[in-house]
Amino acid sequence: MAQALEVASTDLQCQLNNTAHNTADFGFRRLVLRRGARFTITVKFTSRGYQPQHDQISFIVETVLDASEASEKVEFQLSSSVTENSWSAALGNNAGSQLTLSMCSPSTSKIGRFSLKMVCTTQGYSRQFHLGEFIILFNPWCSADAVFLASEDQRREYVLNDQGLTYYGTNKNISSLPWNFGQFEDGILDICLKILDNSKNYLENPKEDCSKRNDPVYISRLVTAMVNCNDDRGILQGRWDGNYSHGTAPTTWIGSISILRRWSNSGCQPVLYGQCWVFAAVACTVLRCFGIATRHITNFNSAHDTEQDLRIDSFSDENGRTLNIMKDSVWNFHCWVESWMTRPDLKAGYDGWQVLDPTPQERSEGIFCCGPASLKAIKNGDVNLNFDTPFVFAEVNADMVSWLVRKDGSRTKIDVNSRLIGQFISTKAVGSDDREDVTHNYKYPEGSEEERNIFHKANKSISLPNEPKKPFSVKLNANRVNVNGSNFEASFVVSNQSSETKNCRLLLCAQTTTYNGKPFQECGWKDLENFTIGPQEAKTETLQVKYTDYSGRLTDHNQICITGLVIEYNTYEVLVAKKVITMQNPELQIKILGEPVQYRDMTAEICFTNPLPENVCDGFFLVEGAGLTEEQRLPCPVQSIGPGQEVKIKAKFTPQKSGQRKLLVDFDCNKLKDVKGSKTVIIKPYH
Repeated sequence: MAQALEVASTDLQCQLNNTAHNTADFGFRRLVLRRGARFTITVKFTSRGYQPQHDQISFIVETVLDASEASEKVEFQLSSSVTENSWSAALGNNAGSQLTLSMCSPSTSKIGRFSLKMVCTTQGYSRQFHLGEFIILFNPWCSADAVFLASEDQRREYVLNDQGLTYYGTNKNISSLPWNFGQFEDGILDICLKILDNSKNYLENPKEDCSKRNDPVYISRLVTAMVNCNDDRGILQGRWDGNYSHGTAPTTWIGSISILRRWSNSGCQPVLYGQCWVFAAVACTVLRCFGIATRHITNFNSAHDTEQDLRIDSFSDENGRTLNIMKDSVWNFHCWVESWMTRPDLKAGYDGWQVLDPTPQERSEGIFCCGPASLKAIKNGDVNLNFDTPFVFAEVNADMVSWLVRKDGSRTKIDVNSRLIGQFISTKAVGSDDREDVTHNYKYPEGSEEERNIFHKANKSISLPNEPKKPFSVKLNANRVNVNGSNFEASFVVSNQSSETKNCRLLLCAQTTTYNGKPFQECGWKDLENFTIGPQEAKTETLQVKYTDYSGRLTDHNQICITGLVIEYNTYEVLVAKKVITMQNPELQIKILGEPVQYRDMTAEICFTNPLPENVCDGFFLVEGAGLTEEQRLPCPVQSIGPGQEVKIKAKFTPQKSGQRKLLVDFDCNKLKDVKGSKTVIIKPYH
């Protein structure tokens, strides 16, 4: 009788396999595979090698889960060739007591942790050996995978790039913020898998949840629910009122890594606080980590349509102040993500980019999540398709209706603007830090016949015609960007193209505003009760806005809404113009000292200059960089910084990864928030 086979050791060949599977950035301490792709392992036996005439070998692959009842097991035999659409194993090399195996997972495999066992049978006697554990992710390199993306450049940008840009500001003043997605940093993959195991779906029905973990539609929708904490043990708690005393201001974050680690280390308690670009950036990290190509998107003049009538109503009182009396709103910008996948749950033609929005705005099927909504469905007005397509369609395509609210409560419609909503929809370009405008993916050109036809197709119950051009018009002029700490001026031009004199009341109002369109505090006002303008005449009136008036009243992103309102006494005709102004913070200056080499200590010198006409106090710097350094919090070297005073601080770190990396720095103090800086560094590999 032949001696039974006994496994002495197993080599999962992590370096070879992880490199081949584009998971090398996770490191080589464990096996991380992409589904549908072959991998190689080596098994060494104790006393003798594998003898096909005497031995039979089979394998057991089992999901590793806390809920044992949800675990699934697959058994398969060693065969002569690998079958790429199912779990299979074939003999690669059999020499002495060492056996090399070529194996493959199906392109529809569930993602997550798995264990691998070998069953050796000799003359009816079987023994089972544990060979090791590994992780399987989605595979955008595999043509049979539902997340397959044909472009290698796009795969490297949307799956492998752990750094990126988010866009913010206004449609006339677009700024970018570097972000550390950090999906390959230590522990992040485990945290992302932990997110799945803490979802409401898993906790309520682990078996059903795990059965769907092969589906990117299901996984992506679950991620949008778990990034916010509104219904579950989610990651981030949102806050928009400016009171962040119990947590971190959303503008302070410069990457997803610290957020995910804080959530995991706290026993899955929500991290305080997030807003839309933070929610979207964390979702981007998780989805890229899982292997789903994902990009961060910013929509300027983004509608929040609570009534689902494709109409956003904006109200001003007779003093020109914007009123906060409706749930509908227009966000100066709003962020979400797009992920690439097929949509077998829809009819043909809706594959490709899908919109996913983790910011908790409205409930979808009872929970705060949004998407995936097919981008093609949004552009074509097919709002009857899953998931949440009407809501996203309104975000980029709703009509804006302006109203005047009189003292007696009555309302007069001032204007209908069908072109304001959904402008300069932006994402980082592939392979560069340029901004790519993707508005054309969401809708046809504004004002075109196709765009209006699609709008009415999406909501046949309403019809909001464009208002006829009036002989009486207004225009508001102001620099879109001004230096925070300075005074600025807005001018209001009233033009009368008619043959009659217009007797008017002119009101100019400045209000600090949140980025999601909510008025905050007044910081400038002028009321001219007797403003007369003759036939074919144009008159200009100015409003001075001083630092002393807006200081301490700015909200996140330092935005001020200027409103000009004209009321004509004879006909009671009303005209309004609005513009959002950004008070720009200075940019931190960063200088790298010495030669950047992998695993070698290096230093960055960071410089801040106070732009305000008063002292600032209690400053601190946050320094972070994927592959460069963990988050560092460094106190300002001086307690108080005078007007125009420059301070410098040095941050020391040891880069762990070579290639092009980005160091991100944030500075906050009592009078200034969200002062950012970044520096691209080329790290030479260690030899």
